[in-house]
Amino acid sequence: MPHLKVQPFDIATIEETIKDSSLITDVATSLNNKDAVLAVTHKNETFLLQIKPDKHAYLLKYDKVTRPLNVTILKEAIGLVAKELNLKVLSSNIAISQTKAAPSSDYFKKIEDFENIVFTKEKVSVEVGFGSGRHLLYQAEKNPDTLFIGLEIHTPSAQQLLKQIALQGITNIWVVNYDARLFLEMLPSNLCEKIFVHFPVPWDKKPQRRVISKSFLTEATRVLRKGGRLELRTDSDNYFWYALETFFSVPKTEVEVRKNEALEVTSKYEARWLRQEKDIYDVYVTSLLHAKEKEGSIEFNFNGVKYTEAIEERLPKKALVFDGYFVHFERIFKSARGALFIKCAFGSFDRPEHKYIVLQKSGCRYFVCEPVKTTVNFLAHQKLTEQLMLQKG
Repeated sequence: MPHLKVQPFDIATIEETIKDSSLITDVATSLNNKDAVLAVTHKNETFLLQIKPDKHAYLLKYDKVTRPLNVTILKEAIGLVAKELNLKVLSSNIAISQTKAAPSSDYFKKIEDFENIVFTKEKVSVEVGFGSGRHLLYQAEKNPDTLFIGLEIHTPSAQQLLKQIALQGITNIWVVNYDARLFLEMLPSNLCEKIFVHFPVPWDKKPQRRVISKSFLTEATRVLRKGGRLELRTDSDNYFWYALETFFSVPKTEVEVRKNEALEVTSKYEARWLRQEKDIYDVYVTSLLHAKEKEGSIEFNFNGVKYTEAIEERLPKKALVFDGYFVHFERIFKSARGALFIKCAFGSFDRPEHKYIVLQKSGCRYFVCEPVKTTVNFLAHQKLTEQLMLQKG
């Protein structure tokens, strides 16, 4: 990913340099070491860049938690920051290709977009972990009356699919660079025709990281319309039997199993497995009920939470574990203006959220966006708020 190596410099001088900057809005240094983060706004995107000091060179790079999907924006911002701060560049990988198609931002959706989104088609289907995007592109072209939402946590795969959407002129795909297990809770009940889960990572040594789970099945059957179908395709014997056990654990279900069925479109990995004569399993789960609509709304407010002197020294250093979720204040950065940028992990153990909280004398908020509005995230948010209130001193 994009970064620069620059000649070592005094990070303390940045505050004076950026007083009139429209690019860099704040700089904060770590309480534990010499690392720093820069709050940057460029082309309507707000995110953090990291400065990693070293004896011979400083690294200016993206922050994983807040990065925008568009790599070009990241590269431009890193270059502009280096220029504004008059940094001496020792090495760079932020060159911007003028020949590659730019990602089609019209079809990239952020998780927060789905709080009040209007679906552009009456029919909606979801693909979880689309990889190369070959199957998703095929389905979208074959079914122009259906909106396809593609979920992929691997950022380069999401970027490549957006480029293909632009090149092929496809208008019925939305790309979401997010964890599907959290995303489904953002969708209304009885929305989807199909949910595709093709060749998920087996995670044999870490089964808690598998996409298929009882909670995922609960959300999938809620989101599917009556008669809609969840389609799992896997080459893993372990995953196949695990999925069957999961699907049959609910009181009432309809499951169909097929083996070595030939599809009209295959991925390059599937083609390789077929040449190796590996077995491929398809498991179809049909939704039998019309689900109830989700009740209530979730608000992530930090009402009454403000920065108080030395609160950063009193916050818990270790993760706090509760029944079904946890909260952890992982790292704290403090700016010369008194603001704290607190990097947090929280939520469920198998699909935690990672966010920054900005704590100031004027109030407290998430940076850059709020967590996904799930029940477990709300419980964790309440504990975060409680801890910030308890440590007022």
